[in-house]
Amino acid sequence: MAVTAGFDEERRAIYTDLVLSSLHEAARRRLEAIMRPGREYQSDFAKSYVAQGKKEGELKAKAEAVIAVLEARELEVAQDVRERILGSTDLAELDGWIRRAALVRDARELFTATAS
Repeated sequence: MAVTAGFDEERRAIYTDLVLSSLHEAARRRLEAIMRPGREYQSDFAKSYVAQGKKEGELKAKAEAVIAVLEARELEVAQDVRERILGSTDLAELDGWIRRAALVRDARELFTATAS
């Protein structure tokens, strides 16, 4: 919606939700008829949320992979280690941890300069 162009993302999301939830059933059905499966998002607003969701999904999957490798090797994954892994927002860091998880003798070694 062009009217929300100057809003920050949170305010834009709230505004859009309010407008959509205020539509009468007939208007909502018409809008749904326009929307077809496989339609690509047109607005930067929607595209940014799709990209954000994809990145969050990648981060979660990689973090879970690190933990899975450690657990498959029967290494203890303490709660603070688990939280640090799951809290990472750096895809490259998580990629490195996945590789290191196959080599370390202790889960905390993921975070040190060298793994043996």
